[in-house]
Amino acid sequence: MRMLINVPETVVPDALRGMAAAHPELAVDVDNRVIVRGDAPVAGKVALVSGGGSGHEPLHGGFVGPGMLDAACPGEVFTSPVPDQMVRAAAAVDSGEGVLFVVKNYTGDVLNFAMAAELAEDEGVRLATVLVDDDVAVTDSLYTAGRRGTGATLLVEKIAGALAEEGAPLERVEAVARKVASSSRSFGVALSACSTPAKGGPTFDLPAGELELGVGIHGEPGRERRPMMTSGEIADFAVEAVLDDLQPTGPVLALVNGMGATPLLELYGFNAEVQRVLGSRGVPAVRTLVGSYVTSLDMAGCSVTLCQADEELLRLWDAPVATPALRWGR
Repeated sequence: MRMLINVPETVVPDALRGMAAAHPELAVDVDNRVIVRGDAPVAGKVALVSGGGSGHEPLHGGFVGPGMLDAACPGEVFTSPVPDQMVRAAAAVDSGEGVLFVVKNYTGDVLNFAMAAELAEDEGVRLATVLVDDDVAVTDSLYTAGRRGTGATLLVEKIAGALAEEGAPLERVEAVARKVASSSRSFGVALSACSTPAKGGPTFDLPAGELELGVGIHGEPGRERRPMMTSGEIADFAVEAVLDDLQPTGPVLALVNGMGATPLLELYGFNAEVQRVLGSRGVPAVRTLVGSYVTSLDMAGCSVTLCQADEELLRLWDAPVATPALRWGR
C-alpha cells in the first residue's frame, strides 16, 4: 500500500506542521497538538472546542476559525485526543464567557472530554458539553455505547459557532447545539476499506464487488453487506433509513459527504439521487453541502446527513464562516 507519508509515527505532527505553514491565521501547537484560531480568546464570545482522532480531515482542525470552532484537538489516527490537549485548548480560547465542548459519541472521546471538563472547571473555566450521536445505522458498535457521532458534527459546529460569533451566552449556544444534534440523522456507505498508516493496508475485508451499508467512520461494520449497487439504489437505501428515523415535518439541511476517496463527480451524481428520493418523500432540501468533510482516510464511499431546519438554524447556517475547509459570506 503506497502512502504519501514519511513514517507512520510522525503522520500527525507532519500534517500539523503543514497545516501551520498553509494557514498562518491559525495558531498550531505541533508539540501539544492543539489548533487555535489566531485571534483567540475573543472578548465577549463563547468558545467552541472539539476534537477527535486524526484521519477524518478536514474534521476537526479544518473547521477552526471565525464562525465555527475556536480550537480543535487532533489525536493519533482513529484515536481520541487526551484530556491535557482539551484542557490546553479550553484555556487558550476562554474569554470568560464559557467554553462548549462538541463531542462525537465514541467511548474514548466521551471519557476524555468528560475528564477534561472536570479539570478545566477546576481551573475556573465554565463549561458545557454537547454529544453528537446522529448515525442511524446501528445502535452500538465497536467504539460506542449508543449511536455513533458522524456528519452532524459539522452541522453542530457550524450553527453553534455562528451563534457564538454573534455573542450569545453559553446556555443559548449549548441549547442550539443540542437542537441541531437532536434534529440530525446520518447514514454511511463504504465502497472500499480504509487503510491506516500504522497497518499499511486495509483495516477490514470488503470483497471486490461488495459494499457495506451503514459503515462507521473508522470502518466499523454497518447493517449489512450487499453486492455493488447503483448510485440511485444506494440513495434509496441511505436516505430512506435517515428519513424513517428522523421523520421530518418540514424542510431539511442536507450534507452529502465523501468518505475520503470518492471524487466530486460521483458525489454530485449521488446528490442528484439523494434529491430525487427527498422529492419523492415530499421533503425539500433548502440547503445542500456536497464534498468530503467527515472522512475515513482513503475510504471510497459516502454518507448522507439530514437536519430538520427551522428559520433560525438556516440563518445561522448561512452566517459568515472563515475556516480552512469551510468559508462563505466574509
